[in-house]
Order: sequence, then structure tokens, then C-alpha cells
Amino acid sequence: MEDDSKLSYFFLGLGLGVAVGVLFAPKSGTETRGFIVDKAGEGVGYVKRRGEELRDTATETIERSKETLRRHKENLAAAVDAGKQAYRDAVVNEPAAE
Repeated sequence: MEDDSKLSYFFLGLGLGVAVGVLFAPKSGTETRGFIVDKAGEGVGYVKRRGEELRDTATETIERSKETLRRHKENLAAAVDAGKQAYRDAVVNEPAAE
């Protein structure tokens, strides 16, 4: 029974809130709808701008990551080549077994 009572109070409060909102609304319905449409348009514009900024930032980050990976790959290749050369030099300069 308590749940029914709570639900009744909720709907009573909701109805009173709507009634007070309608009575004390600062603008007419047409003006309010126009205001909501304008704000929604601003929100859409904001989301588009932020999306473009995020895309640009992601693109820059990916490009920097690719460049860093390329440099590391070159350094690793140079280290492997240096290791191979050092091995060759060690084998060539090794004294012959008697």
C-alpha cells in the first residue's frame, strides 16, 4: 500500500510542477519552442566542432605515432646491422685453430 501512496504523491507533484510551469512560463509556447530549437541547434554545432577537433587531434596523434614507430624501426635495423657486422668482424679476426 505504501508504494501506491508514493506513486500517487509523485504524480501529484508532477502535475503541480507542470501547472506551475505553465502558469509562470516567461514566454509563450511559440517563443519557448523557438528557444529550444535555437539551443538544440547550438548544441548540434558544438558537438560538430568538438567532433572535428577530436578527429584532428586523433589524426595528429596517429601521425606522430607512425613517425615514432618508423624511427624506432630504423634504429632497430641499424642495431641489427651493427650486430651482424660486429659478428662478422669477430669471426674474420678470430685466430685460426691449430
